[in-house]
This record gives sequence, structure tokens and C-alpha cells, in this order.
Amino acid sequence: MNPAEKPALTISSAPEYILDNFEHTDRIAVLVLNRECGETIQRITSAQKAASPEFQAWLRYKNANGSDIYIGMNPLKKDAATRTKEEIESIKHVYLDVDHGGSEALEAIENSSAVPKPNYVLNSSPDKHQVVWKVEGMDLEEAEGLLHAMAREFGGDPAATDATRVLRVPGFANKKYETNFYVEARRESTETYHLRDFKLHIDSQDSPRHSYDKRAKPESAPRTNLSQSEHDWAFAKRALARGDDPEEITRKIALYRDQDKSDPEYYARLTVTKALAEIRSAGATNTNAVVSPIDEERT
Repeated sequence: MNPAEKPALTISSAPEYILDNFEHTDRIAVLVLNRECGETIQRITSAQKAASPEFQAWLRYKNANGSDIYIGMNPLKKDAATRTKEEIESIKHVYLDVDHGGSEALEAIENSSAVPKPNYVLNSSPDKHQVVWKVEGMDLEEAEGLLHAMAREFGGDPAATDATRVLRVPGFANKKYETNFYVEARRESTETYHLRDFKLHIDSQDSPRHSYDKRAKPESAPRTNLSQSEHDWAFAKRALARGDDPEEITRKIALYRDQDKSDPEYYARLTVTKALAEIRSAGATNTNAVVSPIDEERT
């Protein structure tokens, strides 16, 4: 039997999952997000250290005390201090985040001739899934074009179409709900795929810039003499006030400003943090999550 055709295996061990998806020396981003108290911590470290008993014990402690645990799915450069597109060393994964119609979407993926069998299917919460393929030989533009095409084809979350995306880690509880939901990963293939293995049409409509512009423009402020930074500030306050996830807002702003900011993620996070502080000081109580600047460790 071809190794790729072995029966699916459920993986609930975070170290096993990390080391199966990365080389020991790969530098990866681990994100620890506590929406209740507004703490966001990012650690950039080697896959080997992230899988170590000491690091995993710290993650279990944070998870037990209300934090969600995520990892970036593409390794970063050796001297990376942030999780930005410019800092990506190589593309090792493409993925889908299926928030709606999970069972139907998985069935469509399984029966589709347009995509190969995924390496992992993560159950991230009831009827919600994250689907992961190992890849090689793709550059960032090709990977993000493919991410957009797959999201369009299978109804995935359009926000999960950038190469810096973080996904959940098996073995940790999803803390977004009243009841803990422990994430599991089902391994379905051991193959590593190439762009030619995905039979989806990728064109200019799938470019990251086009996709974000199409989503963001309807929410942009009316044409005024405001600077783009002031528009970003207004967008962040509107989105926070209606209860959008600060991490989602940060991703949107960073993606929109990726061509005119040296560190778009830092800029976006600072914008969202300050907007949230203003809303809270004004007595707003309708946000469902809080974010603070990333505390990064280069280890």
C-alpha cells in the first residue's frame, strides 16, 4: 500500500504534530491568545524547542488558564523577529479554514479531483475544520493564489488565505466557547505535494491584494481628506464596536498595508490596540475579544 493511502490516524499530541510538519531547525511562530484578559504572546523559536517538554508545559499552563494556542504554518527566516510575509523562509503548507458547512465542505474536498488528499484535517470546534496540505516548490505568490482559489472553490474562510496565517494545534482546548473543545488532527496522507497537484484555476482575481481590496472597500469610510492611516483607525473602531475578532481586524489591515508599510503587522496591531483602548475608555462593552501588542521572543 502506498504510504499516502494508509488509514487515517488521529493525532492528539502537539509535539508529534509539530515535528511531523517541520524540520527540527525550522523557526516557527507560536501564538498564545487570551481573549478574556487581552493577552497576546508570540514566540518565534525552533520547531524542536516548540515541541520540547518545557515549552509544551508552558503552553498547557497558558491553555488551562484561558489562552488559545496557534502556530504559523510556514517557517520563518533565521533572524526573523516578526511573523510577516517578508520574514517567511519557505512555503511548506497550504490550508483551508472551514467555518461553515464543515461536513459538507470536507466531503466536497474528499470527492474533488481538483485537490489531492490533505495531510491533516483538524477538528477545531464542532463542525469546523482546518485542512492542511504539505507542499514544496511554491513561492509565496503561488501559495497565496492557491489559498484564495481553494477558499473560493470550497467555501473556506477568505481571511485564512495569507501565508502568515496561524492555525490551531492538536491537543489544546479551543477557548472561544463556554465548553472546552479539544482540537484533534486526523492524518490522511504522508505525501508532499506540488503546485501541479492542485487542478484549480488561479488567475489575477485570486491575488491577495485583489481579494482584500474587494472585501475591504465596501467597509471603507466615505471619500474624504483623511489619510489612509486615519481610514485604518476608523475601520478598526467600527469593526471592534460590532464585536469582530481583533486578530481578524489586524490581519485585514496588515494585508491592506503590506505594500506601503515596512512592518505592516506591527502597524496593524498597534492601530487595533489603540482603537480598542479608546473604545474601552469610552465605556464600550460590546467587544468580544481584547488584544495587546505581541510579546516576541527570539530563541
